[in-house]
Amino acid sequence: MITITFPDKSVKQFEDGVTPLQIAQSLSSQLARDVLAASVNEEEWDLTRPIHEDATIKLFKWDDPEGKHAFWHSSAHLLAEALQELFPGVKFGIGPAIENGFYYDIDPNGHTITSEDFPRIEAKMLELAKRDEQIVRADISKDDALKMFGDRGENYKCELISELEDGHITTYTQGAFTDLCRGPHIPSTGVIKAAKVMSLAGAYWRGDEKRNQLVRVYGITFPKKKMLDEYLALLEEAKKRDHRKLGKEMELFAFSSNVGAGLPLWLPKGAALRDRLEQFLRKIQRQYGYKQVITPHIGNKTLYVTSGHYAKYGKDSFQPIHTPQEGEEYMLKPMNCPHHCEIFRAAPRSYRELPLRLAEFGTVYRYEQTGELHGLTRVRGFTQDDAHIFCAPEQIKDEFLKVMDIIFYIFKALNFDNYEAQISLRDPKNKQKYIGSDENWHLAETAIIEACEEKGLKARKELGEAAFYGPKLDFMVKDAIGRRWQLGTIQVDYNLPERFQLEYTGADNQKHRPVMIHRAPFGSLERFVAVLLEHTAGKFPLWLAPDQAIILPISEKFNDYAYEVARQLDAADVRVSVDDRNEKIGRKIRDNELKRVPYMLIVGEKEAENGEVSVRKQGEGDKGTMKIATFADEIARKVANLE
Repeated sequence: MITITFPDKSVKQFEDGVTPLQIAQSLSSQLARDVLAASVNEEEWDLTRPIHEDATIKLFKWDDPEGKHAFWHSSAHLLAEALQELFPGVKFGIGPAIENGFYYDIDPNGHTITSEDFPRIEAKMLELAKRDEQIVRADISKDDALKMFGDRGENYKCELISELEDGHITTYTQGAFTDLCRGPHIPSTGVIKAAKVMSLAGAYWRGDEKRNQLVRVYGITFPKKKMLDEYLALLEEAKKRDHRKLGKEMELFAFSSNVGAGLPLWLPKGAALRDRLEQFLRKIQRQYGYKQVITPHIGNKTLYVTSGHYAKYGKDSFQPIHTPQEGEEYMLKPMNCPHHCEIFRAAPRSYRELPLRLAEFGTVYRYEQTGELHGLTRVRGFTQDDAHIFCAPEQIKDEFLKVMDIIFYIFKALNFDNYEAQISLRDPKNKQKYIGSDENWHLAETAIIEACEEKGLKARKELGEAAFYGPKLDFMVKDAIGRRWQLGTIQVDYNLPERFQLEYTGADNQKHRPVMIHRAPFGSLERFVAVLLEHTAGKFPLWLAPDQAIILPISEKFNDYAYEVARQLDAADVRVSVDDRNEKIGRKIRDNELKRVPYMLIVGEKEAENGEVSVRKQGEGDKGTMKIATFADEIARKVANLE
């Protein structure tokens, strides 16, 4: 008999070799029908895989991320099986589950696949799913795996196999289709009831532009047809909220091929929006004792060699900038933190100065492949609301808690009410990916976990998601239509202070090493604006809107009065513009509704005579007439309350 411990710490005895599915059946027939995946001793586990030792177990259903992951991972195999039948001879790369659905990278091998093929691919997937084939895991030796996939001409799979350790290679088979995979998977294909091929894209094999370009087929599946319908309706709403579309309509930003891909141009209204966000955060930071700094956009290559960023970014992302002086090399900065370390080193430091909080809206540059660029969410030049706190080890938790308070305040002010937290930890099985000692990593990870516990913040722990120099706390925000976005981040770093030999004199008159906390509540201004645009559908809070009101004269003869209203409102700190086009008032109203200006002020003969404006609110219509000063006071009140 073996002992199985459940998440609620309850314990049950089972026969040696029991499977998670059998355990689920012993608890409830409904649970057995709903369960999709499991973890055993924190390791991903197939429902039909036997357990041979005492273990802790978790069972996952559709509503759990792990359940969806197994469902979509298995669906990727179903897609590959369908493609194999429809396009004989295609070769397969990798096919992982992603946040929404899955993809498979394929080499068409002479076939042409277009969007016109989507319906028959979907039909074939559902046809195969209806057979309810069991998905069977098998261990295979390296030699046998190389022969099996080599005989099939699967050169991409053979390349992957050649890098795997013998004795740790598995395949999964459903019907006549076998794939190299470590799993886990759902027990059979029959639970897949709805399928949709979403799109095609190009993808270089293993992300290397020098390798073959494959076709990436994106798809999504669900256990019910109704779920697919709801998801497609959500996508239609997302299209309406696409920040690229809204940014163009609202004249916030633009891109130019002459400037370069992934390098946004902020237009006057977009720049005003950014400025408001910066001023908002600057005000908060002043209250928490931050000091503003400015650093160059480039730095000597040795700076990034010291920090470790060159090893992580430089070779793949940037070519050094050579100066006329022989041997001298500079780089565009991928991070602000090395520069801030040098500011700390610029003068002798005492424990009395700690914590030293340095903040900067610093623009950084990272090369992203052209196919990965996407509006403001994935760019090559972006501005981080960056700050680095240099503190004594005993100050870590308190500083961490203060940063959390800043993030919570920002989320509340911008109506991000639905968010979750993730503690990103080092992968203990792959330590070579990270810099720093085991002791420092333990101290840093413990500080984050304890801070979350003290705040009562439920945070999901993810192994392998830490930055290369330290663990972090990431905040995942759900927008108005339920999509998850990673925004704020806080990181504890014992390593950069060591690499830069940072020191302060303690109360004992001895030299000590500070700890560094990295934090960016917005993440980057570009990404944050994109998320905010899609969350609000362009209807920004009044305090943030680039134009809080637009004045619409009903004819040209009232233009002078419109500009007088604008002058008075501007003097009262109301951001306002005038639409003096020679167009009918109905057309002006419709056009400015699209620009999401919170208030439209219509002026004509009556308003001019009485020193008033006729007020229309975005999305709500007519609000009656009021004096100019009364309107200005109303705006001031709402802005003060962050409405």
